[in-house]
Amino acid sequence: MVSSWSVIGILLTGMLVVVGGVLWLRLHAFLALLLGALVVGVLTPSGRLEEYELDRARIPIRSLDAELGQVTLGVGRTNATRQGMPLAVLRRNAGSGRLDDVGELRVTGHELRPANRPAGDGSAAKKPTQVTLAEIAPESSISTLLPTDWVVSVSALASARATVGSSVGERIADAFGSTSGKIAILIAMASIIGKCMLDSGAADRVVRTLIGAVGEKASPIAFYLGSFTLGIPVFFDTVFYLMIPLGKAMRLRTGKNYLLYVLATICGGTMAHSLVPPTPGPLFVAEALNVDLGVMIIAGCCVGLITSGSALAMAFVYNRIWELPLRESPEMSLADMQKLADTDESQLPPFWLSILPVVLPVVLIAGLTIAERYENIPAGWMSLLQAVGNKNIALVLSAAVAMLTLVLQKHSDLHKLANAVQASLASGGVIILITSAGGAFGTALQQTGVSQLIQSFPQSSPSVIITMAWLITAAIRTAQGSATVAMITAVGVLAGFADGGSLGFHPVWLALAIGCGSKPVAWMNDSGFWVITKMSGMTEAEGLRYITPMSILMGVVGLIVTVIGVTILPMTP
Repeated sequence: MVSSWSVIGILLTGMLVVVGGVLWLRLHAFLALLLGALVVGVLTPSGRLEEYELDRARIPIRSLDAELGQVTLGVGRTNATRQGMPLAVLRRNAGSGRLDDVGELRVTGHELRPANRPAGDGSAAKKPTQVTLAEIAPESSISTLLPTDWVVSVSALASARATVGSSVGERIADAFGSTSGKIAILIAMASIIGKCMLDSGAADRVVRTLIGAVGEKASPIAFYLGSFTLGIPVFFDTVFYLMIPLGKAMRLRTGKNYLLYVLATICGGTMAHSLVPPTPGPLFVAEALNVDLGVMIIAGCCVGLITSGSALAMAFVYNRIWELPLRESPEMSLADMQKLADTDESQLPPFWLSILPVVLPVVLIAGLTIAERYENIPAGWMSLLQAVGNKNIALVLSAAVAMLTLVLQKHSDLHKLANAVQASLASGGVIILITSAGGAFGTALQQTGVSQLIQSFPQSSPSVIITMAWLITAAIRTAQGSATVAMITAVGVLAGFADGGSLGFHPVWLALAIGCGSKPVAWMNDSGFWVITKMSGMTEAEGLRYITPMSILMGVVGLIVTVIGVTILPMTP
């Protein structure tokens, strides 16, 4: 049996390879994550790998009559059984610590059992759950079952042994492909949406309309809300590229508050980037923790607005103390800034059409999530909701709207549209590679047995788990700079908490803790830091004075909000 310290050693080695590869060797994040996955895969003992695979397929024992050789097993979507199905009984070898195949059970029937929690405890009664009834097979080599025995299907046992016999390269490729299958369409569509909104002027229209609605005095609020809204389908760098010329134009019009416009853009866009799908980080974390995408969107928006709101308050304070001069930047002269400020709004698409690509997927996905909570919705309507509310279909529909807006507004032919889509997919393809490599790295970490190690920790306090998740993510972010890489790496370590439904609270809180932990500390190893400083005209010292403390504040407030939320409303699944 490999010791827990060996697991921790492999875990730290893998994380060091990723962080060191990005920070010191200047490797692309895709290569660093792939290299980390290969190193962890090579170091993982076969016994740990087999136990990880078997634990995923394990059928929990609900009750046991050892004398009669009868057992009641819990079942679910991932371990369904059928009448007469053979089940393997595994028992840990006292000498080697490995799980030996010691006999078989035979499924004898199924029935509904009342939930463990009675309705009289002041909460709603749980629905009855299905259990499997089994007994020792006549041809089995064991005569007595033990409470510590593991039960898996015979096919799952064969699959686990096949995985152990496969090469590291095959395992990494399988995990890479599995992750890509979950997120590739979503990220590709989000890239198309962002590019088309930028080229058509839709994003410009969203910001201008918000400024017009709230007035000049409240224009920082418009920058904040606009960047948060655009940050849902658009990558943060793109959001900042879009918003900073508008901030400079507002500075030319008003003669003040340039620092406030810049910081309002940062606090809105960066929190959406870490908390609200379909941006890659929160999308990957939600998939890894099996969090419903609609739940993640709603929860991410709620926590993100609160957290970024605290940073906006800091921005107002900073604006009273310091002033950021308006300086020329390499990509835009002061003359170009003035030209942007004077752009005729008649050249922009209408607001309802501009905002539709952002609102449509949120409404469809969240609508399906809400509808699934009710049982009296007509079957026809439910089928329609399940079709359009599917995350992939919702993003495809949104991308179609964004492309149509570009064609109508710019009178583009199909060749120009194809060029815009090609450019967006080139950018999105890199993100897909990074995220899929992160999935391979996370799977390699899980195969070390870190899940069992983490599940052995005391879990009586959700706040302790949330805080630990935040600290791990924050440490990775501070070391290597990328919020997305930090989230991908951290969830590979922490996904074991959510395995088997033993978390004690809804995994969305764990996802939010990881997202908030990806904020501190933004400094000079972060590409976003340089995008902000160079595009806005800040010096490095000004960046450290304004951006770094704000990132710390957002992360800490996010942790506090998440701890309060999981304590008051755990939403135990």
